[in-house]
Amino acid sequence: MTHEYYMREALKLAEKGMGFVNPNPMVGAVIVKNGEIIGKGFHPKCGELHAERFAFADCDSKGIDCTGADMYVTLEPCCHYGKTPPCTEAVIDHKIGRVFIGSADPNPLVSGKGAKILRENGIEVFEGILKDECDELNEIFFHYITEKTPFVTMKYAMTADGKIACHTGLSKWVTGEAARMQVQRDRLRHSAIMVGVGTVITDNPMLNCRIEGGRDPLRVVCDTNLRTPMNSNIVLKAKEIPTAIAFCSGDPEPYDSCGCQMIQVPEKDGHTDLAKLMKILDSEFNIDSILLKAAEN
Repeated sequence: MTHEYYMREALKLAEKGMGFVNPNPMVGAVIVKNGEIIGKGFHPKCGELHAERFAFADCDSKGIDCTGADMYVTLEPCCHYGKTPPCTEAVIDHKIGRVFIGSADPNPLVSGKGAKILRENGIEVFEGILKDECDELNEIFFHYITEKTPFVTMKYAMTADGKIACHTGLSKWVTGEAARMQVQRDRLRHSAIMVGVGTVITDNPMLNCRIEGGRDPLRVVCDTNLRTPMNSNIVLKAKEIPTAIAFCSGDPEPYDSCGCQMIQVPEKDGHTDLAKLMKILDSEFNIDSILLKAAEN
């Protein structure tokens, strides 16, 4: 098997953390010895152990000695104490012989230091294995950690002749099944989904993730003067699905009592100040990514 083969296996593992690791990156790791994969792991949830340590736990549970083995990991191993201990320590302790890395970690706390520590401890390190694929996997994390602002994706549906609905407004979808499934994956991948109050009034969307076993994003409504209908799915389901309403004026109490988290922001040019809102979503809600929605449900 090739180095690329093993890294692709690590990428498949990493994707299992989609929607649950934010604002951490998705990471997968495989351990190979004598041409066979002896351990696998991925980062399953923010605050839990990282991929490398789960891969070692997999080996330990089977009584397999990792001495001299190769490790393939989609992102440079961390080397600092956070919610979990450094993965570089685990790699060294398990006497791994070589480490193959997909993406360099842009986090200033790591950023080359992880690879450097491994080399200083006699471990061969090879970087850039399937770099483009590994970088693409964590484009949200890379943007968030370097720009300090949420990664924003705009989603809308449009027919070939530039329409988003029939003239009566009764059309439900203008996209196919594959595109609609991708929308659900995008909802899972992003921490929040944002719409304007006009979309809520017109479409009465649910804005949840419809993938079995998935995680609903925080629903954010930009509603300058609090026009969101109290009988809308946004309000009625607020105690079941995390919901925030960003407003400038009006009485927030009725929405608050229904379970909505109310965010009062300044007004800019007659609308909610989106720049201020982005900062609040980052600092107070730990939102690393936002899917902007226009049309459909």
